[in-house]
Amino acid sequence: MPPVNKLYAEFRGRGLEVLLISFRENPEHVRQTVRERGYGAPVLLDVSGEVTGVKYGVFGPPTVYVIDRQGRLLARGAGPRDWSSPAARKVIEDLLRRP
Repeated sequence: MPPVNKLYAEFRGRGLEVLLISFRENPEHVRQTVRERGYGAPVLLDVSGEVTGVKYGVFGPPTVYVIDRQGRLLARGAGPRDWSSPAARKVIEDLLRRP
């Protein structure tokens, strides 16, 4: 998650929002992990998995959703991504330029 933290820290002033969602995990374990790893983005808990699993089809982390400023889903991807790559940075920059 360090690349996600770095991306969030760099671009949040320009409008990037990152929400980390933990589902079907013990809340205290999640809080401890957040403290130990120093996550900067907000971490949401879905203890039952009802929202993430049933409504959004997330059954294994990591899953990323790219949502525009109007709340429209632009992309969805499952599995790890290299958020430190030039290609990923370009995608984020292009999205942030959109109205």
